[in-house]
Amino acid sequence: MTPLARSLGWQGLCAAIALGLLLSLGFWQLQRREWKEALIARVETNMRSAPVELPNRDQWAVLTSEDYDYRHVRVRGQFDFAKVALVFAQAPPGAGQEPGYLVLTPLRLEGGGEALVNRGFVAQSRVGRGAWRSEPAGQLEFSALMRAPQARNLFTPADDPAKGQWYTADPAKIAAALGVAEAAPFLLQQDPGTPYSLSQPEGLLRALLDAPEIPNNHLSYALTWFALAGALAVIFSIYARDRLKPP
Repeated sequence: MTPLARSLGWQGLCAAIALGLLLSLGFWQLQRREWKEALIARVETNMRSAPVELPNRDQWAVLTSEDYDYRHVRVRGQFDFAKVALVFAQAPPGAGQEPGYLVLTPLRLEGGGEALVNRGFVAQSRVGRGAWRSEPAGQLEFSALMRAPQARNLFTPADDPAKGQWYTADPAKIAAALGVAEAAPFLLQQDPGTPYSLSQPEGLLRALLDAPEIPNNHLSYALTWFALAGALAVIFSIYARDRLKPP
């Protein structure tokens, strides 16, 4: 074997490994696309389905976010308005541009235990007026979405429980800071249509419509990997042909 052929052999092996890697990434993205489409379909089905009963307290420990996220449930209980956490958030659709807070309040469930309920959004300029605290007292029944704890990223500021500054809706941490016993590991988000989450007077909560925005760009990612694999194959073929041409 000539030195040129030996050199091309090693280069071809490296190109083949890189080609296999690019193709595997493309097929992996296609698998991710199927998973994401199934996830979106499940979320939409859960949101549009009729409310079901909230899982019993003895089932909470074994629940995973995939089991319950966006599940439509009906709950009964009594709010503890003396314990409220405000989680900083951007304004939801229909609430203007001003940032504000998600209002999380413990609900003493009829079946035992307590769950933090996301009652809605209040603009930053209206927090001091306190009108958002006005809600019906006593035993209530309403529908809500079960939500997983809010994820944190590198740009999320650190929570400061001592000062009541929250930037993530983490039910475990917030419940511990508020002194909520037997707290659920999930959040409950009141439906916008319930009378307890939509108030018209100035200063009260705005309805919070939380439609899931789950990105699904896996097909474009797969096409990108396949295009890179094709470009590598073409470029190496041209390179090898030119090297093997007789002088």
